[in-house]
Amino acid sequence: MQKQNLKLKLFFLNVLTFLFLSKVTAQTSTNAAGGDASGTGGSVAYSVGQPFYITYSGNNGSVAQGVQQTYQIFSLGINQSELNISLAVFPNPTYDNLNIEIKDFNNENLSYELFDIQAKLLAKGLITSKQTQISLINLPPSAYFMHISQKNKKIQSFKIIKN
Repeated sequence: MQKQNLKLKLFFLNVLTFLFLSKVTAQTSTNAAGGDASGTGGSVAYSVGQPFYITYSGNNGSVAQGVQQTYQIFSLGINQSELNISLAVFPNPTYDNLNIEIKDFNNENLSYELFDIQAKLLAKGLITSKQTQISLINLPPSAYFMHISQKNKKIQSFKIIKN
């Protein structure tokens, strides 16, 4: 009788061990394919076949665990002004505020215009100091374009990403 109970206990222990191990291995994920690609325009890492991901959101933005996020910063156009100034727009991508910084600011009568992807004017204003802050908190996540001008002559354009 004790031998049968021992065999029964060992049988259930083996079944539970098998079920536990199959559950653990079922949660691991591997990509079906992927790699790195590069060319004259830049490089990209890619993966194919990712079965799931988790997104966490907070006041400062969101992040998707297991998914690669894009990050773009580049300037559009060329400097078409006789001015010798250095412009910077940051942070890009942004969530709430965007800063325009001008090194060696000398009150050159500069202004900015912010457009959406359909070229609709959303905001405009004067740049009156070395650093100007623009609130984007009420705008939806998208791509935007900002033009910096001097006396209605475009100096530089930027592509802005809002998360």
